[in-house]
Amino acid sequence: MKNKRKMISKRMLLFEFRNVTRNPYVHIFGVGMPVLMMVIITRAVLGEIVDREALLSVKTTIFLGIGAMIPMATIFMGYGVAHAQELEKGIPQRMELFGIGLRVSLCNRIVSEVIFMAIAFIIYFGVGYGVVGVKLPKLSGAVLYMICILAFSVILFCLAHAIAAMLRKFSLTYCVTMILYFGMMILGGMMGISFDSMPPALQAVARLLPVTYINKDFAAIWAGESYNFMPMLQSYLLLGAVAGILLFVTVKRGSRRLH
Repeated sequence: MKNKRKMISKRMLLFEFRNVTRNPYVHIFGVGMPVLMMVIITRAVLGEIVDREALLSVKTTIFLGIGAMIPMATIFMGYGVAHAQELEKGIPQRMELFGIGLRVSLCNRIVSEVIFMAIAFIIYFGVGYGVVGVKLPKLSGAVLYMICILAFSVILFCLAHAIAAMLRKFSLTYCVTMILYFGMMILGGMMGISFDSMPPALQAVARLLPVTYINKDFAAIWAGESYNFMPMLQSYLLLGAVAGILLFVTVKRGSRRLH
């Protein structure tokens, strides 16, 4: 009984972490693509901005904004398609037969996802400071960035799990998560269209996404400047409520199906 109550164990963590690292999507879209985009885009602005301080601010904005791609790829897309594959193969049902419930699996999976994401950020920050050159943060700015990224990651994990549990097929889950992934990138201003250049209708949708504020405003927070957090907080609460409701519904439905 004691083992059943243990939500996180070393063996389960290693098992889930191996599952994460064997997923090619997280390496391509979660590590390689953010680093490549950061280097290419920051190099592209070198010849366009003469003032050194302005250039440093622009590079820092690009660096922090593209960093949000890491949880979007490693957790939202990577976990979503991996979980859909597991559902197709009936792996959760088999784990349930061995006494490994859904809550235990979820706890160990989210911790392993966060560990992998932390490694991806270490690589990303190493390249950012070693190759690109960005502003050093104020302590408060760095802490707030980590908190916002972590909160965004948890919301994306819940959303990815819910989408995979509803669709239950790799192909459908891959399609939906890929569309939402690039949709968030476009609306968040990571694909060459800034927030100010968008039509009013798209701006209204973009304001509902946390990634918009990470990409658009976080350079000021990073530097320790005063900032009105209310619009950003509202976007987190809205997306978190949507993800939480969907997760609750799918977990309840999944529990009834397993039993």
